[in-house]
This record gives sequence, structure tokens and C-alpha cells, in this order.
Amino acid sequence: MSEKDLIDQLFQAALETRKNSYSPYSKFAVGAAILTSDGKIYSGCNVENASYGGAVCAERNAIFRGVVTQGEIGVEKVLVITEPVAVPCGFCLQVISEFATDKTEIILCDPTGPKRTLPFLDFMPHPFDKASLP
Repeated sequence: MSEKDLIDQLFQAALETRKNSYSPYSKFAVGAAILTSDGKIYSGCNVENASYGGAVCAERNAIFRGVVTQGEIGVEKVLVITEPVAVPCGFCLQVISEFATDKTEIILCDPTGPKRTLPFLDFMPHPFDKASLP
């Protein structure tokens, strides 16, 4: 499968899941899809809560879905759809760092398609990760 076809699959998964966003407070619908190291795609949307701290972002929902489905995962790509285009929040970046590889890419999109792709390490060059613990 070509890289373009793979990105298209991630984009369609995130776009479809974004339709289920529960965002009555922010009105900021987010869809995300991840590609695992073994080629599986998982998607998620943001789910808000009246107690704002109870909200869960799309990126984390996609990663959690992957872990719930197959256990330990590595994340090669994270595609995020927002309008306007936005980067993952710090909390999501921390969760991504738990499963990221040296090659993990973040693909930023709006509903019309990808706009920018950056290496994860551009967002968190020195993550607090497994290597940070004794």
C-alpha cells in the first residue's frame, strides 16, 4: 500500500469517527486515527464532560482503543482532524510519548485533508517516558 493510500485510510477513519464527537461545551470536534507498528488503524473522537477534567481527547481515545483491542502497541502515525488545524494538547502528547517510536509522525488536518506532517519529537524532544523512571 502506498503512503498516500495509508494516509487516506487514516484520514477517513478519523473523519468518520469525528462525526461522533461529543463536544457540547467547546464546540471543537476532533477526530483522530493512529497507525500501530503492526499496521492496524484505530480511531477516536473527543468526549467532553460538564466536569471539564473528565473530558478525553480524540488522540487518547484512539490510543486507548488500540491498547484495549490488542494490548501493547507502538504508534507510527497520529492523524488529527480539527477545524481550524490544531496540534495535540500537552496531555495527549504525554500519552503519545508512551507509545511513540523514533519514527512517529503527527499529521495535522482540517476536514478537507492533511495540512502538515511533523515528527513527534518536534513536539516533545525530551519526553517524560519509560527511560525517565528508575
